[in-house]
Amino acid sequence: MTNGRLDTKNWIPNPSSTGVLKIDGPEVANFEDQVKLFQAGEKDEVEFLRFRLRQGVYGQRQPDRQMIRVKIPFGGLTADQMDVLGVAADKYAPLKKGHITTRENVQYHHVPLGETTDLLRMLGDAGLSTREACGNTVRNVVAAPSAGVSKDEVFDVTPYAAAYARYFLRHPTTQNMPRKSKTAFSGSEKDEAMVLMHDVGMVARIQNGTRGFKIVLGGGLSTSPMMAQTLREFVPVEDFIKHCEAALRVFNRQDEERKSIAKARIKFTIARLGMDKFRQMVDEELKLDWAKKEIDLESLMFVDDEEADATAAPAGQIAEPNDDPAFDDWKRTNVVAQRQDGFSMVYVRVERGDVYANQWSQLAEVARKFAIGRARLDQQQNLVYRWVRTESLYDVYKALGLIGFSASGRETIRDVVTCPGTDSCKLGITSSMGLNKALGEFLDEMGEVDPLVENMHIKASGCPNSCGQHHIASIGFHGAVMKGPGGQVPAYELFLGGRSTESGGTKVGERVKARIPAKRAPEALKSVLDTYIANRNDGEEFSSFIERFGISVFEEEFAKLKAEVGPLDRDNIQTYMDWGKTVVYKLERGEGECAV
Repeated sequence: MTNGRLDTKNWIPNPSSTGVLKIDGPEVANFEDQVKLFQAGEKDEVEFLRFRLRQGVYGQRQPDRQMIRVKIPFGGLTADQMDVLGVAADKYAPLKKGHITTRENVQYHHVPLGETTDLLRMLGDAGLSTREACGNTVRNVVAAPSAGVSKDEVFDVTPYAAAYARYFLRHPTTQNMPRKSKTAFSGSEKDEAMVLMHDVGMVARIQNGTRGFKIVLGGGLSTSPMMAQTLREFVPVEDFIKHCEAALRVFNRQDEERKSIAKARIKFTIARLGMDKFRQMVDEELKLDWAKKEIDLESLMFVDDEEADATAAPAGQIAEPNDDPAFDDWKRTNVVAQRQDGFSMVYVRVERGDVYANQWSQLAEVARKFAIGRARLDQQQNLVYRWVRTESLYDVYKALGLIGFSASGRETIRDVVTCPGTDSCKLGITSSMGLNKALGEFLDEMGEVDPLVENMHIKASGCPNSCGQHHIASIGFHGAVMKGPGGQVPAYELFLGGRSTESGGTKVGERVKARIPAKRAPEALKSVLDTYIANRNDGEEFSSFIERFGISVFEEEFAKLKAEVGPLDRDNIQTYMDWGKTVVYKLERGEGECAV
């Protein structure tokens, strides 16, 4: 230590850490040097920005404050890593929290640029990497938290997801692609990882006794949502990385996609060329010399024999009560039996994805005691314990209650997903986190709902770019602005009837062409639910209802909400303020760094 700071020049990442991704000490030292040059005015701003993004350091709307994005491949964490995430939140994040994202990352906000290298070293010693969590690179690789324990899976995709993440980290082809590439792995056609909304997706299959993947390409949400198309129906596991690399090499050479950052993802390449033409180009790419070299898949795979660490049936556990409705409800919605007899997955519902510094260590202790010292994150912004003895479920429930994480309702209408919005994001238009809180309070006031309503999903984004995945929600909100008699009004547009992991596959909802004032969002939600309940057929799920019923009724209702916006005076001032804010709204939107 020097003046309370680690010496990056001589720092060597902890060799005993068990992280998935390689931590490069000299790379972090070089980052610190570049930060100092930039702060001294000796580094070009755009050049430094691109360099910074590849290290997972992203600019916020607040000057000289950074968002640090930690990649968690396949969402996998150890208890020791959770401890470090808590220490990092306490020391470097002014709000003392880490935010779980919809892509199984953990983000810290409002970190001063000068402190980022110390944070990277702390994370690196725990085997946690931020490298290529941002920029036009291969981003964090996600998988369903049930991988390896699901009753539905063909095989465990975890080792292959890790191999993919390791192979493309620092790969020359993927350092400056036309745009970023997001990847997901699913263990079965049930598609719990939502591969269809990703740039690259793998679905596990077995053909004639051989493991392999169906490979899909060209999915993505943002302002032009598209579902992925099939590149290959089956590729043996030994060859899947090579086929993906060929696709990314073809994409990387597309000058057309470099002309406009708004249309630069691989989905636009495939839409422009057609999948047949793109597939032909991939076939030609696979004939080149680079493709003749073998990829040592086994050396890339991350193999963690979790079952070997599974605990025996405990002695002296608290007996499950016969008269605890809250526990019964939690067990119904948050516990899923594993394919391994006697074990369960426990889903911890994390409101708004926020875990505070002291909570990380407490969650780590629960993992050590009940879940073989491990946990996973999911795309619903929740945390998942696996290998929990079924006999210990009540113990786990009580332990989580002491931390404030025993809420039931995971992946129900109450489990609202949101991005950070204007709390930190340059592209944010509205306070989606504030909306999350408001909708949650409204849903709590509703009390019990019927099963069809309970199974709906709500997702919200602070802008149209869909980091909150609003396109594929039953009811999706995205931030907007509208003009009122007294000036700008924070607003939302809604998408209805989308699907994510429900039966029927991933689907983009129907856009309601009418904006609503942000403060009327709970009222709009009530209108949608009341209309659905009053007009649905027996057993008709919401997505099917919207397909049949349409959205014209909602456009008429929402237009009335807009028309009722009054002047900026004492009676109407709340309409001109966003959720959780105490000042009159003004649109302040910078240039995002996602595409730089």
